[in-house]
Amino acid sequence: MDEGLIQTLDVNTCWALLREVAVGRLAVVVDGKPEIFPVNHVVDHGTVVFRTADGTKLSAAVSGDVAFEADGIDPNGEAWSVVIKGSAGEIREMDDILAAADLPLTPWHGSPKHRFVRVVPGQVTGRRFALADPSVWRSPFTLRAGSSMD
Repeated sequence: MDEGLIQTLDVNTCWALLREVAVGRLAVVVDGKPEIFPVNHVVDHGTVVFRTADGTKLSAAVSGDVAFEADGIDPNGEAWSVVIKGSAGEIREMDDILAAADLPLTPWHGSPKHRFVRVVPGQVTGRRFALADPSVWRSPFTLRAGSSMD
């Protein structure tokens, strides 16, 4: 891919990429200010599901619009980013909770996370682009002694 080109991804590619990574970021509004939480997630029937505990993340997620973002780098050196904008709701029906409990969803942190949240997309967007060579960003200011650009 040309280094300056940004490719817009179709929805199916976005979902396929989301299935490849275990961690994304949930963006919510708490007391009028944006908050971002890293969450382990799985794709389930065109939605994103994550586990959480009672608290700020859960209450903010289910009380308004949310955004979910994940990104990565392909083996061929291309970066990608997928953003979902939509709403979230706690999974409450017993059959749905049991189905969610069977999903391959393993949070990194071992604290109890007995609540399941489903992010339902209103919009799914994604893009892919070639990684820039770090030398592109060098300037006389970055070449000072002790610079970490090497």
